[in-house]
Amino acid sequence: MDEPRWLDEQEMAAWRGFVVASNLIARRLEHQLKENAGLSHTQYEILVQLSAAPDGSLRMTDLADRLVTSKSGLTYQVTQMEKAGMVRRRSCPSDVRGVFAELTEEGWRVLRAAAPGHLAVVREVLIDVLDRQQLAVLGDCLGEVSARLRAAERGGVER
Repeated sequence: MDEPRWLDEQEMAAWRGFVVASNLIARRLEHQLKENAGLSHTQYEILVQLSAAPDGSLRMTDLADRLVTSKSGLTYQVTQMEKAGMVRRRSCPSDVRGVFAELTEEGWRVLRAAAPGHLAVVREVLIDVLDRQQLAVLGDCLGEVSARLRAAERGGVER
């Protein structure tokens, strides 16, 4: 068996920085959304994705892909949100197995109420901490990592 390629000091600092920062940011966002809007971060992102869709609805499989979550995890969240009146499900007319999640008026109201507080925390914990050049580098770097991971999941070729 080959010897592992251990991380050098710079690589370890980057890795640890990413792990700690991403966990702290996720925890802070989750707390803010729960306290101020009664939503989980996943539920907020469901509202965001549906609001960005042309007719306020997406197939559940497409929504799961956009959120990078399992279909079963998404189904659970959508069920909770449906009970609260934020979304509704409807059948796909062209595919009996297809189901759409659709944003309701209540969902729009909840999103409009939650967005300002969420945005303020996003700015506080990440955006306003970095200058424009750092933001560009971060966006490029994380975009590259995401693209490679998505390609690998879909059986694509890694560079």
